[in-house]
Parts: sequence; C-alpha cells; structure tokens
Amino acid sequence: MFPIREQMKKNRKFVEMKNIVSVKTLKEHWEKAGREDSEAQLKVWYQEVKKSNWKSPNEVKQIYRSASIIGDNRIAFNICGNKYRLIVKINYESQWVFIRFVGTHEEYDKIDAATI
Repeated sequence: MFPIREQMKKNRKFVEMKNIVSVKTLKEHWEKAGREDSEAQLKVWYQEVKKSNWKSPNEVKQIYRSASIIGDNRIAFNICGNKYRLIVKINYESQWVFIRFVGTHEEYDKIDAATI
C-alpha cells in the first residue's frame, strides 16, 4: 500500500525528513468518533514520510500515485481509500512537512486546499 519501503531498499543513502509539524492534528482526527479507522493508515503515512527524502512534488507522486499536487508545495493524500483527505505543505529544501488539514471529503470541500 505504501511503496516507500521498496524505494528505501533500492536507495540506502537517505536523509530523512527532519520534522513533521502538527502531528497532533493527525491524532486529533483519529480520536474523533467514527474516524478511528484512519489511525493505522495515518500512523503508517507518518512513519513512511519521516523516512522520505523528497526533492519535489513529482517525487511524492512517484511514491503516492493517488496524491494530488495542489500547488504552493501542497499535496493532498487519500487516506482510507479516499474516505479522508490529508493536506500537507512541504519545504523540500529544509525537509519539513507541515500538516495543514485532515478530514472527510465533505470537510475538504469546505476549505481552500491551496491556502489552508
């Protein structure tokens, strides 16, 4: 499901993402009633992103083919078979990931993904 493990096996020389900001946002999401099903996938996403070394949005798309490039270094990931959306902003030079939003599609439709 998350193919970054295969990439890591091929390329052993990795510089990991230095920081993922607002991990608390992920936890708050899966602790909401009815969203417990997202916990395992969000934890896997977190662990795999922490081990990544992306240099561009296109590198993210190579690993997460269903992710959407929004612009301004923002990426939307599908969680739980697209039941939820996770939006992050990535600083590729500093290797920082900023979690901007996680929620249902209905909630996603009410925000501006390009500016959140």
